[in-house]
Amino acid sequence: MINRRGALALALTGTLALAACGGKAPEKGSGPVKITVWSWKPASDGLAAVAKDFEQTHPGIKVDVQAVGNPAIWDKITIGMAAGGKGLADVLHIGIDYLPGYMDKFPGGLADLRKLGADTYKDAFAKGLWPTVTGKDGGVYAMPWEVNPVGFFYRADLFKKAGIDPEKIQTWDDAIEAGKTLKEKTGAFLIGLNKPAAGGVDMDFYQSLLQQQGAFYFNQQGEVTLASAPAIQAMTLIKKMNDAGIVADTSGENTAKQLISGGKLAVLPWAAWAVSYIPEMRPEQKGLWRVMQPPAVTPGGKRAAIVNSTHLSVSGSSPHQAEAFKFVEYALTKPEVINKVFKEGGVFPALTAAYSDPAFTAPQPYFGDQPALKTFVDALTEGADATYYSGDYARALKIASDAQTKVLLKGADPAAALTEAATLLSQQTKRKLAG
Repeated sequence: MINRRGALALALTGTLALAACGGKAPEKGSGPVKITVWSWKPASDGLAAVAKDFEQTHPGIKVDVQAVGNPAIWDKITIGMAAGGKGLADVLHIGIDYLPGYMDKFPGGLADLRKLGADTYKDAFAKGLWPTVTGKDGGVYAMPWEVNPVGFFYRADLFKKAGIDPEKIQTWDDAIEAGKTLKEKTGAFLIGLNKPAAGGVDMDFYQSLLQQQGAFYFNQQGEVTLASAPAIQAMTLIKKMNDAGIVADTSGENTAKQLISGGKLAVLPWAAWAVSYIPEMRPEQKGLWRVMQPPAVTPGGKRAAIVNSTHLSVSGSSPHQAEAFKFVEYALTKPEVINKVFKEGGVFPALTAAYSDPAFTAPQPYFGDQPALKTFVDALTEGADATYYSGDYARALKIASDAQTKVLLKGADPAAALTEAATLLSQQTKRKLAG
């Protein structure tokens, strides 16, 4: 899977009317209170861009934004948590795939932000996010920052050559039939997947098919749902595509880029970050790409899905929790500020009030003057279901990936492969099998 951390901010350049401010991280100061923020590039550039603005309105607080790096940040946070919070930054940038594990395995490791006023904002963010930052005890352990709804990026020229009207593709079964025609008329595959998918690589597509159905590897009660009807339906669709010969093997990032460059991938089922990543990766294909919401898994089903998100937490060991939350609140809950973070750091905002800015309906020349960002705003307006990752997500990802590999490379039956996978996941995690 190609890295989702594209410079999404390029999509906003020239369209956001914001006050000028330096984009460099603030220099270390000796103010009354200094808070440290751990993040990774390019997202950290967005926080650094607004940190000086924050310091001007909060003269008693200095902010040091540090680009720790990804995945290095996870080791640093985990080691700090295991040491009782020793050495942790005051503010931590945490992905949704890691947050539940920290909440479950390190009680007290993250501050409960309810006492600082976080509940005020529970309805301020894209639907489906607030439950993911809420612990089993009802505590709020992070504030939503980034949201990535999935899209359906397609080569308009290839669809036209094949005589396919993309608006008529309402379900993934429709897409499969269109893929057969595309392959016959243009030689292009419908999508690409890393078929070996070693270690859980390239599972975003399968997960998005689950999420469109309001399902995942676990349910809200923490039970294993990997063999549920939605899980089997999603894997069956992937098998249908593969059996039809319309799935390219994109093992390795360079393979995917080469296929895209050669016009051999007609659809990229990628998230909002691709609005700027695709133009950055293939500037010579300007005008050839369009984007719409993905087809539904079943007729009349939901088309929206949030494939991933990231959040800001306050360390439970921070001696400056109130000040740290003030910065988090400033950066994530004010439309003009979060849009500046978006512009500088390429992080699609979770704050719904941000979408009223004209930038989100502005035409994008690369996409044939289509307002590409609006596609994702519309998806979030439709509303996506919450995804319950749990503290065992990494284990579930590996087991689900192995099942997908069996289906793609060995022709395994989806129901049989997932039933075996669910049983293994239940045994390894001591979780009940759902239903």
